[in-house]
Amino acid sequence: MFTSALFAGLIAGLIAVLLQWSLVEHLTLEGEEYETGNKTHFGGVLKINEAAGEVQITTPDETVEAEDGELTTRLSLTFFATIVTFIGWSLFMNAGFAVAERFGQIITMKDALLWGIAGFASVHLMTGIGLPPELPGTPAEDIELRQLWWITTAISSALAFALFAYGRTPVFIAVGFALLLAPHLIGAPHLSEYAGLAPPELSGEYVARSLAVGMMSWVVLGLAAGYFWNRGADTQSA
Repeated sequence: MFTSALFAGLIAGLIAVLLQWSLVEHLTLEGEEYETGNKTHFGGVLKINEAAGEVQITTPDETVEAEDGELTTRLSLTFFATIVTFIGWSLFMNAGFAVAERFGQIITMKDALLWGIAGFASVHLMTGIGLPPELPGTPAEDIELRQLWWITTAISSALAFALFAYGRTPVFIAVGFALLLAPHLIGAPHLSEYAGLAPPELSGEYVARSLAVGMMSWVVLGLAAGYFWNRGADTQSA
């Protein structure tokens, strides 16, 4: 199970990193320009060179070298963090496969795909209803409250989808709907007023692309986990 989870997590993590770098990373960097004050969207895009109140004199070559070094470090950390994260999600998914098969469910490739979609819905879509992805510098409520709501919502959503798929009785379906709706009826922690530094168009594009990357990555994870799981089962039976 660990080997299957490792390979599936590596594949999904690599896809997620490539999608992140090609579709989202430049939006994050753009958001940081507004966070630091180098740009502002009031009255158009305005360059502010003395945002920090002090001027540092550097040559163009030194500036480019510093930016390249910082970007390399950022991409390296993103790469390893994403890989480790998807290996962790893959371990959870394989553990779920094992529990399902213990109760007599056969995990086919179609089932694995649905597991991947359910994982995306639990981790990204349902949590994103209350706490959508945010650009750097976006003011927000206390991080511990948001983390607690996010974790609770992800777990309750995953349980709800499991009940929808395998409950097969009206009682389980009703409990699933209750678990799915409860976090949103309680409400995610938010500030009393809207506030933001970046243009709303940039924020909207960031949310849309982040969810798209999450969807594609989880679909790949489900398919890869299902492939290695069934391959392992075939090897054991042989």
